[in-house]
Amino acid sequence: MGILKGMRVVEGSAFVAIPLAGMTLAQLGAEVIRFDRIEGGLDARRWPVTRDGRSLFWAGLNKGKKSVAVDMKSPQGRELITRIITAPGEDAGLFLTNLRVRGWMDHETLSRHREDLVMVALQGDRHGRPAVDYSVNPALGFPDATGPEGSTEPVAHVLPAWDCIAGNMAVTAMLAAERHRLRTGQGQEVLFSLKDAAAAMLGHLGIIGEVCVNDTDRPKCGNALYGGYGQDFLCADGARVMVIGLTDRQWRGLVKATGTLEAIAALEARLGESLDDEGARFRHRAAITEVLAPFFAQHKVAEFATQFDHNGVTWSQYRSFAQAVREDPDLSTQNPMFELLDQPGLGTYPVPGSPLAFSALSREAPLPAPDLGAHTEEVLADVAGLSGGEIGTLFDKGIVTGPRSQRWFMSAAE
Repeated sequence: MGILKGMRVVEGSAFVAIPLAGMTLAQLGAEVIRFDRIEGGLDARRWPVTRDGRSLFWAGLNKGKKSVAVDMKSPQGRELITRIITAPGEDAGLFLTNLRVRGWMDHETLSRHREDLVMVALQGDRHGRPAVDYSVNPALGFPDATGPEGSTEPVAHVLPAWDCIAGNMAVTAMLAAERHRLRTGQGQEVLFSLKDAAAAMLGHLGIIGEVCVNDTDRPKCGNALYGGYGQDFLCADGARVMVIGLTDRQWRGLVKATGTLEAIAALEARLGESLDDEGARFRHRAAITEVLAPFFAQHKVAEFATQFDHNGVTWSQYRSFAQAVREDPDLSTQNPMFELLDQPGLGTYPVPGSPLAFSALSREAPLPAPDLGAHTEEVLADVAGLSGGEIGTLFDKGIVTGPRSQRWFMSAAE
């Protein structure tokens, strides 16, 4: 039984952040109902996809949800969505979206049907303009600080960091607003933007202060860890590792495990500065790397891995996604977060449940993502309160649809 069992959240979404928020709530036990257009939402066929065009992205971010497919262009379809969002129930009336549409799918309009509605809405920037991770990131400067030292080209990255952060902020917002409603009976809208989520982190990490107080712009430093010691090394077997000496304990463990105590002491004597300070380690990172590099060049990973772990070294080996899936037991069922799941139409592969382990509750196994419209009939009956005849008429008129076939996915991909 999930810790949020009994809570019902309705989700109207696309992209990463809000689907991630809904999935996170679903994996904690909430009933999450996602509605989409009859032809599929914006991410129904988003990459990565299988060879026959079925979206692994959809399957990954919609685990455990219920799916309703509705013609949102029709007045009748919009009325149905409104009924689902504002359906009665003490633990219902909770709406997550990044598709806010003024005039029918906004808090002002929806709250006329349910005064205590809680709506969490994500927009691109605070002015209401569209934005995605790949537009927010360069706007705030991160690609200019990323990449090889001395290079001038900006370097983007593949992790949609602000989407991931904003998705979890949406969960926090929903739970906080729902707690407020439980205490006061009042609903509300929580509105925030993807860019503000990123801008807040820019400030929290001290980067805005660094610019304003020091009048400086952070330079690229390659794979080095900014402000401490962290560097990648090529080993004798061709593998590449990352080692970290940020804290005093990490630094001492790294020096001891590599047998470079005397060499580092000699370096300190030449520099006239102790390397016990993490800032000093960053400033003199090139000289430290020169001392450590011969150790890695002369050893294979297997020859020092146990020694590093014994000395408490913070380190890891660089892997591709494929290597990580093949080699890291934390991405397998050896990790209790993962289960081998048969996702209909895709196959069987390791799928994560919630990374949160509650001491008072057993860990919930992950559930498959639904086919588009798989729960349309169920939700119209149980949530919207329609009769069998009314539901049949909606299907006949094409206002709603049920699950799509494998053939539909293949033809749509073509």
